[in-house]
Amino acid sequence: MTSLADADLSLLVDEWLDWREVASRLGVTEAKVRTMIKDHELAGAVPSPGDRPRVPAAFLDEGGLVVKGLSGLLTVLHDGGYDDRECIAWLFSDADLPGRPIDALRENRGSEVKRRAQAMGF
Repeated sequence: MTSLADADLSLLVDEWLDWREVASRLGVTEAKVRTMIKDHELAGAVPSPGDRPRVPAAFLDEGGLVVKGLSGLLTVLHDGGYDDRECIAWLFSDADLPGRPIDALRENRGSEVKRRAQAMGF
């Protein structure tokens, strides 16, 4: 099995946004997007070699906000030693929730996702 660090993010994530697009959807500056990524409110990665850093579109809801529970979950994963690339790979991989953790978050079923993320840190 491929480790999270080696996952091909371009195959896992359907739609990516560059920082300009994220800034536009959130109504903030690109500098704020960089800060949000640094502070683990969002996660960003280079999906394919030679590409620029991007953020999965699924991290934003239809209302132009960060999906509820994402920043707390990212903090838990980072505290467990995962980097942004690994966080994204885990969120977009099937984790028997049923389905992918990102889908559970988007459907307001974040409690089980957070429990599983906490367990991964041990």
